[in-house]
Amino acid sequence: MCGLITIVGDTWADSFKPALDSLTSRGPDERGEWHEQDVHLGHRRLSIIDLKSGQQPMLSAADRYAIVYNGEIYNFQDIRDELAALGQPMRTHCDTEVLLEGYARWGKDILSRLDGMFAFVIWDRQDKTIFAARDRFGIKPLFYSTAGGFTATSTMQPFFELRGFPRKLNYEALREYLAVQSIPSPMTILRDVHSLAPASWLSWNPSTGQLEAGRYWDIPHATGTPMSFNELVEASDAALGKSVQRQLVSDVPLGAFLSGGVDSSLMVHYMAQASSNPVKTFTVRFDAKKGYDESKYARQVAKRFGCEHHELDARDINGDTLAQALAGLDQPLADPAYLPLRELCELTRRHVTVAVAGDGGDELFGGYPRFLQGESTYTGSLPFNLLRSLGLLPPAMRRRALRGTEGLLWDRVKFGPFPGTRKDMAALLTHVAADACNIEQTMRYWLDLARRFGSPIEADQLVRADLWTYLSENCLVKSDRASMAHSLEARVPMLGNPVVDLVLPQPVAINPDVGLKLVLYELAKHRLPRDVWDRPKHGFSVPLATYFTGTWRARCEDWISRCGGLAPFLNEKAVRTRWSACLNGRGDKRGMYTLIALLGWLDTHQVDA
Repeated sequence: MCGLITIVGDTWADSFKPALDSLTSRGPDERGEWHEQDVHLGHRRLSIIDLKSGQQPMLSAADRYAIVYNGEIYNFQDIRDELAALGQPMRTHCDTEVLLEGYARWGKDILSRLDGMFAFVIWDRQDKTIFAARDRFGIKPLFYSTAGGFTATSTMQPFFELRGFPRKLNYEALREYLAVQSIPSPMTILRDVHSLAPASWLSWNPSTGQLEAGRYWDIPHATGTPMSFNELVEASDAALGKSVQRQLVSDVPLGAFLSGGVDSSLMVHYMAQASSNPVKTFTVRFDAKKGYDESKYARQVAKRFGCEHHELDARDINGDTLAQALAGLDQPLADPAYLPLRELCELTRRHVTVAVAGDGGDELFGGYPRFLQGESTYTGSLPFNLLRSLGLLPPAMRRRALRGTEGLLWDRVKFGPFPGTRKDMAALLTHVAADACNIEQTMRYWLDLARRFGSPIEADQLVRADLWTYLSENCLVKSDRASMAHSLEARVPMLGNPVVDLVLPQPVAINPDVGLKLVLYELAKHRLPRDVWDRPKHGFSVPLATYFTGTWRARCEDWISRCGGLAPFLNEKAVRTRWSACLNGRGDKRGMYTLIALLGWLDTHQVDA
């Protein structure tokens, strides 16, 4: 796992070294640079495979192409054998060379052959063009800008190191952040920087300034002829086992995050099945009295498979830790689970370099209850519908009359286009900022994506829309930033090609009585302790009320007191009112954390509003 940067042009060339150094935690083992005229490639390496070779930037055998790459190609050995059979000499045993020589032979068609997580940039020395791409679900990040030439990096952080780079706030990105706590591609918090979307490629020609982009893979529609439940259970078992085994390839120690839930516990089962050594497992322990702790279930799983188990006490996450974690983000992210996960990654890195996670199970198999709440669910209460039609419904009661698309949005956003309600985004902003945010367009990308898969928007559409939004821009960003802050590689076998290619063509409801998630529960019944699968679903929750009134309070109140300077686009009075309500046990804690995370991030990153 690594960090990369590419700069074409002289505008930001004098800031190349500090920009590259800002990626050190993503690649502490080696530092590489390659320069040719006004083309600058930089790389920070975390050595995982072929520790003695594979240094980057790397030139192709014919010297035509230069690459910087971040990721792992799990089927690289198969592609390497194919290239060798075609007469291509191979100089290393790493996947970087396979990706580079595969591109030299097949061009962008190499992308359809890859099973992995990756982001890379290739400079064509002959045609003088850039080619870049990102994996199917955006497990690995890639940001770019055409301001002052072309710049591409693994995270947003290098753009804050480029001297003179414009830092204008992207108000539409701010809108999406306030709505769903993360920022969807291609937006970023900076107006002049873009995120390459998952499953996408781009090419850029410096002589013409022309940029082209496209997708090399798309989320499939559900087919009308689903497999039987038993067939799907058997096929999923084989696919999960294959995906985990592929992702255990490493020349450094591996472990696993173990929450005590079904998805991560199944990953440990398949790891134990494929490994002759005890699996090292890592979990977070909360205060059991608050109802957030699942560590006892993780211990049961670890005992079942003879794991070497480690636990982190989350009560150690104080205000200083909160500030450090938010400052370490390259752009705002308001998922509270990022904090304990980041601390868990620090503990995990003391023992291993690679950790397997269960991310993607709920998104791929439709495991969230919200997937059962489609447009047809929201019909509105008849009396309130009547009052609304007559123009007599008070704004604060508007949610009682929400129907169809409006109901979907209400349940999925923290703040949005709902005047007079507790979710009124405009009430949090100054008048100028509210106008700039174009609030009526909240979650428009998500809605358009869902409608691509059919109308009305029901379970199949909801699952597929979340894959390139909630999964890619929240869950996977959280895992990537938390792990790479401590130079730890996180792998997600649930999103490996064998699993995705099997599951996604299936309808979320296999039949009227059985949903896809029950496939994983059926596997769990035969492999995991009963307490793990025979209990209500429990997400990775964080006791925000305890932190707000306890160890985080002083730090949060410092940021709130400086709200006008840190975030002049926010309504200071509204922020303070919401904070007071949270302290009194009446407020929306997740909504408040969204504001706290933004203020904490802005305390380190200056953005021009």
